[in-house]
Amino acid sequence: MNRITWTKSDEAPSLASYSLLPVVEAYCRAAGIEIEIRDISLAGRIIANFPDNLTSEQKQTDDLAYLGELVKQPEANVIKLPNISASIPQLENAIKELQEKGYNIPSYPHQIKTDKDRKLVERFAAVLGSAVNPVLREGNSDRRPAKAVKQFARKHPHGMVKPWPEQGSKADVAYMQEGDFYGSEQSVKLDKPCNAKIEFIGKDGSRKTLKDSLPLLEGEVADSAVMSADALENFYSEKMEFAKKEGLLLSLHLKATMMKVSDPIMFGHCVKVFLKDVIDKHSETFDSLGVNLNYGLENLFSKLEGLEPAEKQEIESDIRKAYENNPSLAMVDSRKGITNLHVPNNIIIDASMPNVVRDGGKMWNKDDQLQDTLALIPDRSYACIYQQIIEDCKENGQFNPAEMGSVSNVGLMAKKAEEYGSHDKTFEAEADGKIQVLSDAGEVLMSQSVSRGDIFRMCQAKDAPIKSWVELAVTRAREEGVPAVFWLDEERAHDREIIAKVKKYLPEFDTSGLTIEIMEPREAMKYSLKRVRRGENTISVTGNVLRDYLTDLFPILELGTSARMLSIVPLMNGGGLYETGAGGSAPKHVAQFLRENHLRWDSLGEYCALVPSLEKIAGRTGNKKAAILADALNKAISDYLENGKTPLRKAGEPDNRASTYFLAMYWAKHLSEQKEDLQMQERFAEVFSRLCENEPQIIQDLTKVQGSSADIGGYYKPEDKLAEKAMRPSEILNEIIEGV
Repeated sequence: MNRITWTKSDEAPSLASYSLLPVVEAYCRAAGIEIEIRDISLAGRIIANFPDNLTSEQKQTDDLAYLGELVKQPEANVIKLPNISASIPQLENAIKELQEKGYNIPSYPHQIKTDKDRKLVERFAAVLGSAVNPVLREGNSDRRPAKAVKQFARKHPHGMVKPWPEQGSKADVAYMQEGDFYGSEQSVKLDKPCNAKIEFIGKDGSRKTLKDSLPLLEGEVADSAVMSADALENFYSEKMEFAKKEGLLLSLHLKATMMKVSDPIMFGHCVKVFLKDVIDKHSETFDSLGVNLNYGLENLFSKLEGLEPAEKQEIESDIRKAYENNPSLAMVDSRKGITNLHVPNNIIIDASMPNVVRDGGKMWNKDDQLQDTLALIPDRSYACIYQQIIEDCKENGQFNPAEMGSVSNVGLMAKKAEEYGSHDKTFEAEADGKIQVLSDAGEVLMSQSVSRGDIFRMCQAKDAPIKSWVELAVTRAREEGVPAVFWLDEERAHDREIIAKVKKYLPEFDTSGLTIEIMEPREAMKYSLKRVRRGENTISVTGNVLRDYLTDLFPILELGTSARMLSIVPLMNGGGLYETGAGGSAPKHVAQFLRENHLRWDSLGEYCALVPSLEKIAGRTGNKKAAILADALNKAISDYLENGKTPLRKAGEPDNRASTYFLAMYWAKHLSEQKEDLQMQERFAEVFSRLCENEPQIIQDLTKVQGSSADIGGYYKPEDKLAEKAMRPSEILNEIIEGV
């Protein structure tokens, strides 16, 4: 089928699509390719989840469910843009905006007092966190820099890296030595299928079912682990004292978006320890206000607005004392006083830790200066990889983007493969006792002792995706001719089971002449860094979390951004999913756009993803025009980079809209130069000519609108007409594209 499904998402990538999609649709139409748009935005997911509350005009189809079925079909060809993995504060802001637009969406219940509240929380769980990716990723991940992008990065290295101090750095990574998920993990391989359940058993013998149906397949690997709340708070307290003593900036690195149950709780414990004296003194007031520390300091500050002035001033004074008595916090925005602990989704580990490395072991302090930081990553499972790269930089200095090699990734993620505990299997213990995973025959598969407040989480990885992952690793090693390293720790229960499967399946594939290794993550990092510094490439073969972490870490160092990575998901039933990079910077770009009508978002990830998507159509259907489009686009991307047409930073300079214009021009240029299809050659020769001759007017149109605020009718749900008007301000460009 000659169809590409393009996802409507959120923030900057979504805004950029208003400019880019008309170009893609017009050029693809010339090859008989249809572009289908499906809405996976946060607002779209909320609306689709509450049809019974809405008018017929407001209702939307559940496009995420539609895509969940599509990716299981061999004809699937989906380009997936970054979307919001919503924290509760983001969810609440989106709900508020929809309510203001007249959508009868219920507010998120902060306290579960009734069955209605409980059902609402369960309903919103389908929208929170990483709700999209597990549905779409019906295949394992192949992430690497596009060749044109890597060549350009070496030829024109980004200038964002800062030197590590020659006199030495105090920067470090701190993690727990006991009481964490790593230390408590249990893992089993299922010898036969069963329908399991998760049950809490109190010390008094009371029983409560936490999850009543959990189908497990033969050969599946299931894990459980517990984070001790007491051990976590002791860890935070100890490291805060250490950071204060050593004059280090304190920074907390979690992923409260993807890990939407466990990590907000872990975040809240850090806020609790930081404000211990304040909470002890004002606990009754905070309880009466409904303060939830899991939502961060912003939640506390907003609740104080309801107090009498004198009481509010007293609490604010006590909070200032807490700031003075504790180590300085890493800042998100020092001008506005927004710290690392403001909201849980401001600092996300996969994007924040690469910046610590890039900035010489430092983060920004309250004086808007870079300062050595102590990075808190409570769980040991992967904190060590960041400690290892920091140790390497202390010894060998900063990386050189002009010379460094690449670390691409083959990631296990098909069929919701997990290694970190899924949201629907994560629980906060309400009392002392134990949490067990039981088969339908009553067999205890796993049992974890818990104390009140401890975090239990369980995860699972099916056998077929693991075998497919091993095969993909061998395939990529063969294609690239470089070593492939499985990052697996024999000391970790989950990894032992995965190692056994890797050793079982590797002999089924041709590994002759290949270097395939299994290494503990810290050793794998050492091995990869040595090769990176020699300019050599390596393939990391990892589970889902390290896939996430490494495909931000190395691209940010070598390319300046992970948004420039090629992210291909070969779907297990034959289709293709093409992801377009990371959206971590998207909120800042939207803020600038709304303020100055200047969009800095670089759509290079979308350009790059479209190439293999078109190649997929050509290979599956024999559509030669699709192959021509793909080849011309690949060449256009090289021109786009070589000629420096990426968006500039300041209002009045060429932004995303100009970048899309130049991409369209270069794409038309190469289509007009090809000799394989004379009809396309003739058609795009005229397009290229008109785009060139009107360049001064088009660029003037695209830049003269900048400098003042932009009105698009909403943040989470922009008005299409307003957003399109803002992103397509050149009438002559629009006329040329629509004439294709």
